[in-house]
This record gives sequence, C-alpha cells and structure tokens, in this order.
Amino acid sequence: MPALTRLPDQLRETFRARVSGDPTGAPEWVRDIARVGTGPGWFEPDGVVWRVHGDLSTLVGGVAALMGQGAHPLALAGVQRHSAYREDPWKRLAGTARWLVVSTFGSAELAEREAARVRGMHVRVQGLVDGKPYSASDPALLRWVHLAFTDAFLAAQQAVGTDLGARFGRGWPDTYVGEWARAARELGATDLPTTQAELAEALAAFRPELRPVPDHLREFLAAPPGLSAPERLVYRGLSGAAAYVVSPTIAGCAGVPGRGRGGAAQLAVTRLQLRALRLALGSHSPSEEAARWRLGMGPAPAWAEASA
Repeated sequence: MPALTRLPDQLRETFRARVSGDPTGAPEWVRDIARVGTGPGWFEPDGVVWRVHGDLSTLVGGVAALMGQGAHPLALAGVQRHSAYREDPWKRLAGTARWLVVSTFGSAELAEREAARVRGMHVRVQGLVDGKPYSASDPALLRWVHLAFTDAFLAAQQAVGTDLGARFGRGWPDTYVGEWARAARELGATDLPTTQAELAEALAAFRPELRPVPDHLREFLAAPPGLSAPERLVYRGLSGAAAYVVSPTIAGCAGVPGRGRGGAAQLAVTRLQLRALRLALGSHSPSEEAARWRLGMGPAPAWAEASA
C-alpha cells in the first residue's frame, strides 16, 4: 500500500485520463463545469450528493451499477446495440461518468444542457429484444437504470467510502436518494423512490424482469482490457468490493455474493486502497475542482492556470 501513495505524476495523469476518457484528464465537459454558468447547480455545494459522487467509492459503485444495468435485458440491449461498448468499453464508461459529474457539479444551465443532450441520444436508442420493444426514453427503463445506479453508489459509499454520518446525520442515505432523483426526473424517469427503504422495495419489484448478466460483460467487469499492472492491482480491489456491494436483487443474476453476504476482509482491503488513492490523487476530482473554482470556493484548476 505505501507504494500507491507515491504514485508518480505520470501514473496519476493516466488514472484521470482513463476515468475521463481524455488524455488531459480534463475534457471539454469538465472545463465547462468551471466556465458555464456562475451559481450553484441542481445540488447543494458540499452537500450529500456532492460528497457521495466526489468520493472514490464511486469507482466501486460504478462496477456494481453496471452489473445492475446488465441484469435487465432491455437496458443491456440499449448499450450493446447502440454504442461501441465492446470495441471501446472505456469510452462508454467515460460517457456515463460525464452525465454523473456534469449533473452533480455543473451549474443549473450546464446540467440542463447536458440533460437535453442525453435525452436526444436516448431518442435514437430503440429496438426489439425477443419481440419486446425497448426505448432508452421509456420512463420505466430509465427508472430501472436510476434505481440500479443509485443503489450501487449509496451502498459503495456506506461500505468503502468516507463516513458521512458525522457531517450530515444518520439520515444522509435518505437525503441522497431523495435529492439524486432530481437528475433522473430531468431525463424522463417517473415514480422514483425518495428514501433508502423505498429504493430497496423498488429494486425488488423488478426481480421478475431480470436475467443473468451475459458472460462477456461479467468477464469485462472482472478484468477490463488494456489496464497496466498497477491499474490491474487497484481494479482487482474495486471489482472484489463491488461483488459484496451489489443489491441482493441483482447479485444472483450477476453471479456474485451481493450485499450482506460476507466480504469483510475484501471490503477492508478496498478501503485501504481507496485511502491510498485519495492521498495520491488529492481530495477533489478535476470536476469538483472546476465547480469549486466556478463558485469561488477553491483555486483555479491546473488546466485553467496553464491556459491563462
């Protein structure tokens, strides 16, 4: 673990480039978080949504969330048939990260612009699976994707993230579920839960519609291609923890133990890995740094100083 805390600048840059999909680690949509609009966005600065989505536990939550998306055959079809997922899976993941961070940290103007972009993409994603029609604009399908992602990020924060109870009180999970629903409503989802208990009930109601996650997706989530040796070491901890974070509703389809089925040792290891990564990468992501600068809460990002 001490070696991870001494990651050289080059490896840090590689990590940020991998997550953002841009060689600089700060693509235009990250820079727009600083440049578009002046005030707060959809969520309170330094509030619960900021803290959950700004935590490195989202790396674990992202893996668990993709298991959930892969367990719903209609949601999976939208990804498989309308994106370059198999040819360039990292580009697809970066696209998902874009929606998450722009809607979280961007100004209201930028978040609304991003929502319109995603809605426009969804219009083109439609087809048939075993005779059943699917559309990415379908409120029910949008609801499933939102439920799976919300549950995964919340569970990852609770399992391997920094403790938010001291700052926000014991009810912070309900606050997160209720506030983050705003982003899904902007895309067209309806009938969304506003508490952790409602979230669990809503997920369980989808159980009859779920199917086993395809082998190729499980293989990718276990060992994505193109990782360097240090990245593989870190990723092994992320995917290992995700197997114990995923909802019990999804776990059987994903072929993993799921939440509440042991994994204490694995989760402890992953917490240490994330702690080391925080020391190596800094306390804020490039997206949050951009937002804090826009709001006068922090210094200019390195890319802004370089272009000044």
